[in-house]
Amino acid sequence: MQIYKIFRAQEWAALSELGTTGGAPIDIEDGFVHFSTAAQVQETLDKHFAGETDLLLLAVEADKLGESLKWEESRGGQEFPHLYRALSLADVIWHRPIGTGPAGHILPEGVE
Repeated sequence: MQIYKIFRAQEWAALSELGTTGGAPIDIEDGFVHFSTAAQVQETLDKHFAGETDLLLLAVEADKLGESLKWEESRGGQEFPHLYRALSLADVIWHRPIGTGPAGHILPEGVE
């Protein structure tokens, strides 16, 4: 199962350069890297990234993250995937820009 991480362009640039990251500022503050499932990612965009541009969507294979990935109850009682270790560039299957349109963010193809 693929899970998804939304990054700002500068966060992606840092991961690309360094090879690992603790995530976005909110991830570092919370002590884990926040991910969303395909069903959750649009709501995450709308709630936490409204009006932002230059965003990228990263896809990661959940099964390859091992015991460091925990499914925990969060927004609206839903279980969200949280990674309790640094995210590695090697974890990323693909990354694509998130578009914008009159109604807001447009997810790239391949979110499933």
